Amino acid sequence: MSERDFIFKICICGDFAVGKTSLIKQYIEKQFEKEYKPTLGCDLFRSDIDIEQDAKNIHCRLVFWDIAGQEKYLQVRPLYFQGCRGALMVYDTTRPETFQNITDSWLKDFKGNVREDTSYILIGNKVDLEESRLVSTDEGRELAKKINATKFIETSAKTGDKVIEAFKSLVIAILKQFGEIR
Repeated sequence: MSERDFIFKICICGDFAVGKTSLIKQYIEKQFEKEYKPTLGCDLFRSDIDIEQDAKNIHCRLVFWDIAGQEKYLQVRPLYFQGCRGALMVYDTTRPETFQNITDSWLKDFKGNVREDTSYILIGNKVDLEESRLVSTDEGRELAKKINATKFIETSAKTGDKVIEAFKSLVIAILKQFGEIR
């Protein structure tokens, strides 16, 4: 089995309080913090993942750039995207404005500042709040198709539902672009 090592910068994008930091912490630490603490500017996190496919063991170091969603950081946001190889575009399934802002704001900034072939996945977060849901699964799938997202996944940072799948899917999409896996 051959081995390869990669380092990928991953941006986590979306409005304030959609659960970006919570998704990262659930992925890395398997924990959920109930208290909301807004990100100021950008926070960095690191995690490693091994992908075994096509008789290869590929070790990837992931550096997550958790980008603040508040409007006051809009001017510096393009700087955070430089060198990015993938992104999670996150909206809150209980707040339709966060869904709309994926196309109105986040995707425009992202695409204007990264390589054309950069992978991104659309994430509908907070599916554990089903009784408060205002953005349907079908609407999410439709948007993912419209914006050419690599994949659409609904997650819950609180319960951990499909969080690992989301991050792993993004890494696999990036590795496919590098021609490392089929």
